[in-house]
Amino acid sequence: MSSLVESIRAEYMRYRALAEAAMGQLSDDELAAQSAATNNSIATICWHLAGNFQSRFSDFLTSDGEKPWRRRDEEFQRRTPTRDELFAKWEQGWQVLTGALTSLTDDDLQRTITIRRQPMAVHEALHRSLAHAAYHVGQIVYIAKSLRGREWKSLSIPPGQSDTYNQNAKSERPSAHAAALAELGGRKTT
Repeated sequence: MSSLVESIRAEYMRYRALAEAAMGQLSDDELAAQSAATNNSIATICWHLAGNFQSRFSDFLTSDGEKPWRRRDEEFQRRTPTRDELFAKWEQGWQVLTGALTSLTDDDLQRTITIRRQPMAVHEALHRSLAHAAYHVGQIVYIAKSLRGREWKSLSIPPGQSDTYNQNAKSERPSAHAAALAELGGRKTT
């Protein structure tokens, strides 16, 4: 049986792979295009998630998750980074997150941390953060799909193919789904 921390880490990696497979289908200009639906670009959402992960997971068990050096409002400023700049920023956030998760054990889940001076159990903070990441990854996928239109490559079971998929389901576990998405997006899973 895998640990609870490992299960949470695997879900983060699934969502990372979803976002990267969606972004991999877009041009540099499309990554920075402001969405009418969300009023944010994919670049803005990535900047925000990276900033959130860096703040929440730096010194995760020992300092408040909202760091005094974080400038959250600046994360939402319109920006037009190159693909390399965007993925470098994205990677910075994920590195801090995965580093913190690597050092956690299931015994740490009942410990108390603070976010904005509010105490909460580690397991609550992790679930809150995972839900936050999933919310924004959903926005990334939605924006990317709307930009690609008919050119969109499905990141889940394609329409009309549920019965076929159910006969040979392969991507139910987070790691298998992340690996399949990484292949689609041309990136390796971590």
